[in-house]
Amino acid sequence: MWYLKSLSDSKMADDHPMGTTPPPAHRRRVLVLCTANSARSQMAEGLLRQDYGDRMEVRSGGTITAAVRPEAITVLAELGIDISNAHSKRLDEFLDQEFDDVLTVCDAAAETCPIFPGPAVRHHHGFPDPTGTGRTEAERLEAFRRTRDDLRAWFRELYGDPDGA
Repeated sequence: MWYLKSLSDSKMADDHPMGTTPPPAHRRRVLVLCTANSARSQMAEGLLRQDYGDRMEVRSGGTITAAVRPEAITVLAELGIDISNAHSKRLDEFLDQEFDDVLTVCDAAAETCPIFPGPAVRHHHGFPDPTGTGRTEAERLEAFRRTRDDLRAWFRELYGDPDGA
């Protein structure tokens, strides 16, 4: 059984410090996990591909699957990011693959995914679930925008400015 390593436990932290671009021969492999792979992890995958796609290979999955939320599609489209063809994927699809980083973006995924095979470094941030917020469409979209912007800010903390500035 392989346990996810924290950043402080991993030699990888020395090999490819956060915020630096790995050597051209290696694109950082990142897996983003959430419960249903329908909102937060889908937005995270879209943002990471858009901002760091030249140096990362990004996938997302969930402990269960559900339809990708239309609000997630809408708020990423506002930034010119198209995830309209995205589909929810189960974590099981990725168990035979190695990742450099495993990001959990909800507390439930962090609790139900305490292990992952291989040398992955685990990073966790529990973002509030935007799907249950607000009764009106405008309120739900605002919650999704907040989550989108908070995800992007966290990625900049982890990986630095995508433009290298």
